[in-house]
Amino acid sequence: MIDIQHLYKTIGKQEILHDINLSIPQGQVVGLLGPNGAGKSTLMKILTGYWSFDKRDDTIVKVCGIDMALNPHEVAPKVGYLPENNPLYEDMYVREYLLFMAELSLIPRRQRQPRVNEMIERVGITPEQHKKIGQLSKGYRQRIGLAQAMMGNPDVLILDEPTTGLDPNQLEDIRTLIKDLGRERTVILSTHIMQEVREMCSRVVIINKGNITADLSDITNIDLEQLFRDKTKQS
Repeated sequence: MIDIQHLYKTIGKQEILHDINLSIPQGQVVGLLGPNGAGKSTLMKILTGYWSFDKRDDTIVKVCGIDMALNPHEVAPKVGYLPENNPLYEDMYVREYLLFMAELSLIPRRQRQPRVNEMIERVGITPEQHKKIGQLSKGYRQRIGLAQAMMGNPDVLILDEPTTGLDPNQLEDIRTLIKDLGRERTVILSTHIMQEVREMCSRVVIINKGNITADLSDITNIDLEQLFRDKTKQS
């Protein structure tokens, strides 16, 4: 589903990503860990097509079999993205906003209302659907962000800090939702909360200073906190 070989990203004179090699099949929830500035969000933005990357002779970046160096715009309908800052139109009502997102996702007109209804129920915002977004708590806004990311039924979901601002009850619901989504598509999420990784992820990738320093498909008996400290101390 995702195939990355020899990926580099340079901004000015600073190399943000260095020789990233990563393959993620369908049906995995991958936790992307790393300190601030490690390159996690940069990698996510590249996979959405939002940012470009250094095009070298041996670089390959494919999402759903599409070469992003050749056809980056073809990737967009296949990827759902929740950015870290979750930009929302605060003056719009929840349902109004999600219908707008359904239109942008090119969902046929007759299917938009049913799809929005499904997303509202799935992320648990039914009581809030007729309120303005600006009136809602951060937790509910995060749920709206998840709803818009899933609106187009994408093959790949990229979630940057998806559980930010959620209370314990909301956390349990969103954890379950993300795990369910991971059974039918590829999910990449970043977080600084190790318990979230244990609850949701089937694989962990640690990035430090633009390099992948660990890639584990079994974290059952791993001390994630110690592993994180060890792998982010490396130069």
